[in-house]
Amino acid sequence: MIDRRTFLAGTGAVLVAAPLAADAQQAGKVPRIGFLGVTSPSDRPPLLDAFRQRLRELGWVEGQNIVIDYRYAEGRVDRLPDLAAELVRLKVDLIVSAGTQGVTAAKNATETIPIVMIAVRDPVGTGLIASLARPGGNVTGVSGYAGLETVAKQLELLKETVPKIRRVAILSNPANAYHQLAIREVNVAARSLGVQLQLLEARGPNEFDGAFAAMAKERVGALLVLSDAMLNSHRTRLADLAARSRLPAAYGVRESVEAGGLMSYGPSFLDLYRRSAAYVDKILKGAKPGDLPVEQPTKFELVVNMKAAKTLGLTIPRSLLRQADQVIQ
Repeated sequence: MIDRRTFLAGTGAVLVAAPLAADAQQAGKVPRIGFLGVTSPSDRPPLLDAFRQRLRELGWVEGQNIVIDYRYAEGRVDRLPDLAAELVRLKVDLIVSAGTQGVTAAKNATETIPIVMIAVRDPVGTGLIASLARPGGNVTGVSGYAGLETVAKQLELLKETVPKIRRVAILSNPANAYHQLAIREVNVAARSLGVQLQLLEARGPNEFDGAFAAMAKERVGALLVLSDAMLNSHRTRLADLAARSRLPAAYGVRESVEAGGLMSYGPSFLDLYRRSAAYVDKILKGAKPGDLPVEQPTKFELVVNMKAAKTLGLTIPRSLLRQADQVIQ
Protein backbone atom coordinates (compact mmCIF):
# COMPACT_ATOMS: atom_id res chain seq x y z
CA MET A 1 0.00 0.00 0.00
CA ILE A 2 1.26 3.52 -0.89
CA ASP A 3 -0.37 6.90 -0.30
CA ARG A 4 -1.73 9.06 -3.13
CA ARG A 5 1.17 11.56 -3.00
CA THR A 6 3.80 8.80 -3.30
CA PHE A 7 1.85 7.20 -6.18
CA LEU A 8 1.58 10.46 -8.12
CA ALA A 9 5.26 11.20 -7.56
CA GLY A 10 6.16 7.74 -8.82
CA THR A 11 4.00 7.91 -11.93
CA GLY A 12 5.32 11.39 -12.67
CA ALA A 13 8.86 10.08 -12.53
CA VAL A 14 7.96 7.30 -14.97
CA LEU A 15 6.29 9.74 -17.37
CA VAL A 16 9.31 12.01 -17.29
CA ALA A 17 11.80 9.14 -17.57
CA ALA A 18 10.14 7.57 -20.63
CA PRO A 19 10.75 10.48 -23.05
CA LEU A 20 14.20 11.04 -21.55
CA ALA A 21 15.13 7.41 -22.21
CA ALA A 22 13.77 7.65 -25.76
CA ASP A 23 15.74 10.84 -26.36
CA ALA A 24 18.88 9.22 -24.96
CA GLN A 25 18.47 6.22 -27.25
CA GLN A 26 18.11 8.47 -30.27
CA ALA A 27 21.04 10.63 -29.20
CA GLY A 28 23.24 7.67 -28.26
CA LYS A 29 24.04 5.80 -31.47
CA VAL A 30 23.88 2.01 -31.23
CA PRO A 31 27.21 0.68 -32.56
CA ARG A 32 27.06 -1.30 -35.80
CA ILE A 33 29.51 -4.10 -36.46
CA GLY A 34 30.02 -5.40 -39.97
CA PHE A 35 30.88 -9.12 -40.09
CA LEU A 36 32.47 -10.15 -43.38
CA GLY A 37 32.45 -13.93 -43.85
CA VAL A 38 34.38 -15.70 -46.58
CA THR A 39 32.22 -18.82 -46.49
CA SER A 40 28.59 -19.25 -45.32
CA PRO A 41 26.66 -18.93 -42.03
CA SER A 42 26.51 -22.73 -41.80
CA ASP A 43 30.29 -23.12 -41.92
CA ARG A 44 31.56 -23.82 -38.38
CA PRO A 45 28.80 -21.96 -36.49
CA PRO A 46 30.43 -22.67 -33.07
CA LEU A 47 33.13 -20.14 -33.98
CA LEU A 48 30.70 -17.27 -34.43
CA ASP A 49 28.82 -18.42 -31.32
CA ALA A 50 32.07 -18.16 -29.33
CA PHE A 51 32.64 -14.63 -30.63
CA ARG A 52 29.11 -13.48 -29.72
CA GLN A 53 29.23 -15.19 -26.34
CA ARG A 54 32.43 -13.34 -25.43
CA LEU A 55 30.87 -10.06 -26.59
CA ARG A 56 27.94 -10.73 -24.23
CA GLU A 57 30.36 -11.37 -21.38
CA LEU A 58 31.91 -7.97 -22.14
CA GLY A 59 28.49 -6.29 -22.02
CA TRP A 60 27.65 -6.16 -25.76
CA VAL A 61 24.38 -7.92 -26.54
CA GLU A 62 23.34 -8.25 -30.16
CA GLY A 63 19.95 -6.66 -30.77
CA GLN A 64 20.16 -4.62 -27.56
CA ASN A 65 23.19 -2.35 -27.49
CA ILE A 66 24.94 -3.46 -30.70
CA VAL A 67 23.83 -4.35 -34.22
CA ILE A 68 25.75 -6.85 -36.35
CA ASP A 69 25.39 -6.69 -40.13
CA TYR A 70 26.43 -10.01 -41.69
CA ARG A 71 27.72 -10.42 -45.23
CA TYR A 72 28.87 -13.81 -46.53
CA ALA A 73 30.75 -14.54 -49.75
CA GLU A 74 29.53 -18.17 -49.72
CA GLY A 75 33.00 -19.35 -50.72
CA ARG A 76 33.23 -16.99 -53.70
CA VAL A 77 36.29 -14.89 -52.95
CA ASP A 78 35.53 -12.63 -55.93
CA ARG A 79 32.45 -11.36 -54.05
CA LEU A 80 34.43 -10.10 -51.05
CA PRO A 81 35.32 -6.63 -52.43
CA ASP A 82 31.66 -5.81 -53.17
CA LEU A 83 30.50 -7.11 -49.79
CA ALA A 84 33.18 -5.11 -48.00
CA ALA A 85 32.18 -1.99 -49.94
CA GLU A 86 28.55 -2.61 -48.96
CA LEU A 87 29.50 -2.65 -45.26
CA VAL A 88 31.40 0.61 -45.74
CA ARG A 89 28.31 2.19 -47.30
CA LEU A 90 26.29 1.11 -44.27
CA LYS A 91 28.70 3.23 -42.19
CA VAL A 92 29.44 0.45 -39.72
CA ASP A 93 31.62 1.39 -36.76
CA LEU A 94 34.01 -1.48 -37.35
CA ILE A 95 34.43 -4.57 -39.52
CA VAL A 96 35.27 -8.06 -38.26
CA SER A 97 36.60 -10.67 -40.67
CA ALA A 98 38.49 -13.96 -40.50
CA GLY A 99 41.26 -15.05 -42.81
CA THR A 100 43.64 -13.25 -45.13
CA GLN A 101 41.22 -12.81 -48.02
CA GLY A 102 38.37 -11.34 -46.00
CA VAL A 103 40.58 -8.92 -44.08
CA THR A 104 42.40 -7.87 -47.26
CA ALA A 105 39.07 -7.08 -48.95
CA ALA A 106 37.99 -5.03 -45.93
CA LYS A 107 41.29 -3.12 -45.83
CA ASN A 108 41.06 -2.37 -49.55
CA ALA A 109 37.54 -1.02 -49.03
CA THR A 110 38.37 1.42 -46.21
CA GLU A 111 41.37 3.09 -44.64
CA THR A 112 39.37 4.69 -41.82
CA ILE A 113 36.88 2.15 -40.41
CA PRO A 114 38.60 -0.07 -37.79
CA ILE A 115 39.05 -3.69 -38.84
CA VAL A 116 39.36 -6.57 -36.35
CA MET A 117 40.99 -9.59 -37.96
CA ILE A 118 40.70 -13.19 -36.83
CA ALA A 119 43.21 -15.91 -37.67
CA VAL A 120 45.14 -14.15 -40.43
CA ARG A 121 48.17 -16.38 -40.75
CA ASP A 122 50.84 -13.78 -41.52
CA PRO A 123 49.45 -10.25 -41.26
CA VAL A 124 52.92 -8.66 -41.41
CA GLY A 125 54.20 -10.75 -44.31
CA THR A 126 51.03 -10.13 -46.31
CA GLY A 127 51.19 -6.38 -45.69
CA LEU A 128 48.04 -5.98 -43.60
CA ILE A 129 49.88 -4.46 -40.63
CA ALA A 130 53.26 -2.83 -40.05
CA SER A 131 54.20 -4.98 -37.05
CA LEU A 132 52.58 -7.05 -34.33
CA ALA A 133 53.52 -4.60 -31.57
CA ARG A 134 52.50 -1.47 -33.51
CA PRO A 135 50.14 -2.46 -36.30
CA GLY A 136 49.44 1.13 -37.40
CA GLY A 137 46.64 1.88 -39.85
CA ASN A 138 43.16 0.56 -39.22
CA VAL A 139 43.75 -3.19 -38.79
CA THR A 140 44.38 -5.11 -35.56
CA GLY A 141 43.12 -8.28 -33.93
CA VAL A 142 44.22 -11.85 -33.38
CA SER A 143 46.68 -13.41 -35.77
CA GLY A 144 46.54 -17.09 -36.69
CA TYR A 145 50.28 -16.92 -37.16
CA ALA A 146 52.57 -18.78 -34.82
CA GLY A 147 55.51 -19.05 -37.17
CA LEU A 148 55.60 -20.88 -40.46
CA GLU A 149 56.96 -23.85 -38.53
CA THR A 150 53.33 -24.79 -37.80
CA VAL A 151 53.02 -26.10 -41.36
CA ALA A 152 56.39 -27.82 -41.06
CA LYS A 153 55.07 -29.50 -37.91
CA GLN A 154 52.11 -30.88 -39.88
CA LEU A 155 54.52 -32.45 -42.37
CA GLU A 156 56.60 -33.89 -39.52
CA LEU A 157 53.48 -35.47 -38.01
CA LEU A 158 52.65 -37.07 -41.35
CA LYS A 159 56.17 -38.44 -41.63
CA GLU A 160 56.00 -39.77 -38.06
CA THR A 161 52.71 -41.53 -38.86
CA VAL A 162 53.85 -42.92 -42.22
CA PRO A 163 57.66 -43.20 -41.93
CA LYS A 164 58.08 -44.72 -45.41
CA ILE A 165 56.49 -41.86 -47.37
CA ARG A 166 58.76 -40.26 -49.94
CA ARG A 167 56.36 -38.04 -51.89
CA VAL A 168 53.81 -35.71 -50.28
CA ALA A 169 51.26 -33.57 -52.11
CA ILE A 170 50.65 -30.01 -50.87
CA LEU A 171 47.22 -28.61 -51.74
CA SER A 172 47.08 -24.82 -51.62
CA ASN A 173 44.87 -21.96 -52.79
CA PRO A 174 46.91 -19.58 -55.00
CA ALA A 175 44.53 -16.75 -54.07
CA ASN A 176 45.78 -16.95 -50.48
CA ALA A 177 48.94 -14.84 -50.10
CA TYR A 178 49.96 -16.73 -46.96
CA HIS A 179 50.26 -20.01 -48.83
CA GLN A 180 53.25 -18.81 -50.85
CA LEU A 181 55.10 -18.14 -47.58
CA ALA A 182 54.02 -21.49 -46.11
CA ILE A 183 55.17 -23.44 -49.17
CA ARG A 184 58.67 -21.97 -48.88
CA GLU A 185 58.83 -23.06 -45.25
CA VAL A 186 57.49 -26.56 -45.88
CA ASN A 187 60.06 -27.01 -48.67
CA VAL A 188 62.81 -26.50 -46.09
CA ALA A 189 61.19 -29.05 -43.76
CA ALA A 190 60.74 -31.54 -46.61
CA ARG A 191 64.46 -31.49 -47.42
CA SER A 192 65.38 -32.22 -43.80
CA LEU A 193 62.85 -35.08 -43.70
CA GLY A 194 63.97 -36.57 -47.01
CA VAL A 195 60.56 -35.98 -48.60
CA GLN A 196 59.73 -34.75 -52.10
CA LEU A 197 56.81 -32.37 -52.49
CA GLN A 198 54.24 -32.15 -55.25
CA LEU A 199 52.67 -28.70 -55.27
CA LEU A 200 49.03 -28.61 -56.37
CA GLU A 201 46.59 -25.71 -56.44
CA ALA A 202 42.82 -25.29 -56.23
CA ARG A 203 41.04 -21.94 -56.42
CA GLY A 204 37.67 -23.61 -55.93
CA PRO A 205 36.00 -27.01 -55.47
CA ASN A 206 35.74 -27.47 -59.24
CA GLU A 207 39.51 -28.00 -59.26
CA PHE A 208 39.63 -30.69 -56.57
CA ASP A 209 39.14 -33.69 -58.88
CA GLY A 210 41.97 -32.56 -61.15
CA ALA A 211 44.29 -32.12 -58.19
CA PHE A 212 43.58 -35.61 -56.85
CA ALA A 213 43.98 -37.10 -60.33
CA ALA A 214 47.46 -35.51 -60.44
CA MET A 215 48.24 -37.02 -57.02
CA ALA A 216 47.29 -40.48 -58.28
CA LYS A 217 49.39 -40.04 -61.41
CA GLU A 218 52.45 -39.02 -59.38
CA ARG A 219 51.78 -41.76 -56.80
CA VAL A 220 52.17 -39.54 -53.75
CA GLY A 221 52.08 -41.22 -50.36
CA ALA A 222 50.37 -38.53 -48.28
CA LEU A 223 48.65 -35.16 -48.49
CA LEU A 224 49.02 -31.87 -46.63
CA VAL A 225 46.10 -29.43 -47.04
CA LEU A 226 47.09 -25.86 -46.18
CA SER A 227 44.59 -24.01 -44.02
CA ASP A 228 42.40 -21.66 -46.05
CA ALA A 229 38.79 -20.44 -45.76
CA MET A 230 37.76 -22.02 -49.08
CA LEU A 231 39.60 -25.31 -48.51
CA ASN A 232 38.37 -25.51 -44.91
CA SER A 233 34.76 -24.94 -45.96
CA HIS A 234 34.94 -27.96 -48.31
CA ARG A 235 36.58 -30.13 -45.68
CA THR A 236 34.11 -33.03 -45.98
CA ARG A 237 34.64 -33.41 -49.71
CA LEU A 238 38.41 -33.15 -49.35
CA ALA A 239 38.40 -35.78 -46.59
CA ASP A 240 36.29 -38.08 -48.78
CA LEU A 241 38.61 -37.63 -51.76
CA ALA A 242 41.65 -38.35 -49.59
CA ALA A 243 39.99 -41.49 -48.19
CA ARG A 244 39.06 -42.74 -51.68
CA SER A 245 42.61 -42.08 -52.83
CA ARG A 246 43.95 -43.96 -49.79
CA LEU A 247 45.98 -40.92 -48.78
CA PRO A 248 46.84 -40.11 -45.16
CA ALA A 249 46.14 -36.37 -44.91
CA ALA A 250 47.02 -33.63 -42.45
CA TYR A 251 45.10 -30.36 -42.06
CA GLY A 252 45.31 -27.08 -40.19
CA VAL A 253 41.87 -27.15 -38.50
CA ARG A 254 40.23 -29.73 -36.26
CA GLU A 255 36.94 -29.60 -38.19
CA SER A 256 38.65 -31.36 -41.11
CA VAL A 257 39.40 -34.30 -38.81
CA GLU A 258 35.85 -34.28 -37.48
CA ALA A 259 34.77 -34.48 -41.14
CA GLY A 260 36.80 -37.66 -41.64
CA GLY A 261 40.38 -36.48 -42.13
CA LEU A 262 43.30 -38.27 -40.46
CA MET A 263 44.90 -35.53 -38.36
CA SER A 264 45.17 -31.79 -37.81
CA TYR A 265 47.57 -29.50 -36.04
CA GLY A 266 47.16 -25.78 -35.60
CA PRO A 267 45.81 -22.93 -33.48
CA SER A 268 42.46 -23.30 -31.71
CA PHE A 269 40.05 -21.23 -33.79
CA LEU A 270 37.49 -21.20 -30.97
CA ASP A 271 40.09 -19.47 -28.81
CA LEU A 272 40.95 -16.96 -31.56
CA TYR A 273 37.31 -16.01 -32.15
CA ARG A 274 36.73 -15.48 -28.43
CA ARG A 275 39.82 -13.32 -28.05
CA SER A 276 38.89 -11.15 -31.04
CA ALA A 277 35.81 -9.93 -29.16
CA ALA A 278 38.07 -8.07 -26.71
CA TYR A 279 39.35 -5.94 -29.61
CA VAL A 280 35.79 -5.05 -30.58
CA ASP A 281 35.12 -4.04 -26.99
CA LYS A 282 38.22 -1.82 -26.79
CA ILE A 283 37.58 -0.11 -30.14
CA LEU A 284 33.93 0.57 -29.33
CA LYS A 285 35.16 2.20 -26.12
CA GLY A 286 37.46 4.54 -28.03
CA ALA A 287 40.74 2.72 -28.61
CA LYS A 288 42.48 3.17 -31.97
CA PRO A 289 43.20 -0.07 -33.84
CA GLY A 290 46.69 1.05 -34.82
CA ASP A 291 47.61 1.33 -31.13
CA LEU A 292 46.40 -2.15 -30.15
CA PRO A 293 49.13 -4.82 -30.45
CA VAL A 294 48.17 -7.88 -32.46
CA GLU A 295 48.02 -11.06 -30.40
CA GLN A 296 49.26 -14.44 -31.59
CA PRO A 297 47.85 -17.92 -30.94
CA THR A 298 48.56 -19.34 -27.51
CA LYS A 299 46.49 -22.51 -27.72
CA PHE A 300 47.27 -25.28 -30.23
CA GLU A 301 45.50 -28.54 -30.93
CA LEU A 302 46.57 -31.89 -32.29
CA VAL A 303 43.54 -33.98 -33.24
CA VAL A 304 43.74 -37.56 -34.54
CA ASN A 305 40.96 -39.63 -36.13
CA MET A 306 41.48 -43.31 -35.24
CA LYS A 307 38.63 -44.43 -37.47
CA ALA A 308 40.32 -42.82 -40.48
CA ALA A 309 43.63 -44.43 -39.46
CA LYS A 310 42.01 -47.86 -39.30
CA THR A 311 40.40 -47.39 -42.72
CA LEU A 312 43.83 -46.52 -44.15
CA GLY A 313 45.46 -49.47 -42.38
CA LEU A 314 47.67 -47.20 -40.30
CA THR A 315 48.91 -47.62 -36.75
CA ILE A 316 49.25 -44.25 -35.04
CA PRO A 317 52.48 -44.17 -32.98
CA ARG A 318 51.94 -44.06 -29.22
CA SER A 319 54.25 -41.06 -28.98
CA LEU A 320 51.95 -39.11 -31.28
CA LEU A 321 48.81 -40.19 -29.44
CA ARG A 322 50.31 -38.97 -26.18
CA GLN A 323 50.68 -35.51 -27.76
CA ALA A 324 47.09 -35.43 -29.05
CA ASP A 325 44.58 -33.04 -27.49
CA GLN A 326 41.73 -35.17 -28.83
CA VAL A 327 41.52 -38.65 -30.30
CA ILE A 328 38.38 -39.34 -32.32
CA GLN A 329 37.46 -43.02 -32.15
